[in-house]
Amino acid sequence: MTKSKAKAVFFSVDPEREVSGLLVAPAEVRAVYVLAHGAGAGMTHPFLAEMAGALAERGIATLRYQFPYMEKGGRRPDSPAVAQATVRAAVGEAGRLMPQLPLVAGGKSFGGRMTSSAAAAEPLAGVVGIAFLGFPLHPPGRPGDERGDHLFEVTVPMLFLQGTRDEFAELELIGPLVRRLGRRATIHLVDQANHSFRVPAKTGRRPADIIGELADTLAGWLDTVVGP
Repeated sequence: MTKSKAKAVFFSVDPEREVSGLLVAPAEVRAVYVLAHGAGAGMTHPFLAEMAGALAERGIATLRYQFPYMEKGGRRPDSPAVAQATVRAAVGEAGRLMPQLPLVAGGKSFGGRMTSSAAAAEPLAGVVGIAFLGFPLHPPGRPGDERGDHLFEVTVPMLFLQGTRDEFAELELIGPLVRRLGRRATIHLVDQANHSFRVPAKTGRRPADIIGELADTLAGWLDTVVGP
């Protein structure tokens, strides 16, 4: 399949803030994933770019976007209020760019958590599900599950893509949390992967193999949410 090119877009978060995004849309598209970056790297990070390409091959468009602090080249993440406003603005822009298509929101680590926090506060317009690429349940070495409390207020289906060695979400905590969320939550574990979805060389698995597994799982879950 021909690779889809990324199209630069810009949209306002509020009267004082504008951010950029990258839209990757295949010719035959069935849904849009509004994809937020993690705390330490922006939307052009190779992992997100590769995910966007893999999802395009499966008929899923992506809108990656910057949080305002990353747009300015800062290192300290925005306040939750600003981050959640950015999520809402990105969802709105995705709906404007690709009308009549179902939207899935979420993202890598911090971006995914800010998406679910926004959805917990008020449903995101047009969003039929949330997909996490490594939900950050707790800081490394400081296990706890309080960061997941807001997930019980999210009303749409959720997909948790997690590594079995994720230092931000110990299996003994993320597994029970997902079970308590009930039928609206699904978890897929990538064997031996850490929070960055890297696996030890001894597994023989390449980064492309992991990306393919993640994209296949997300696409399959999407079929259960909106149909093939």
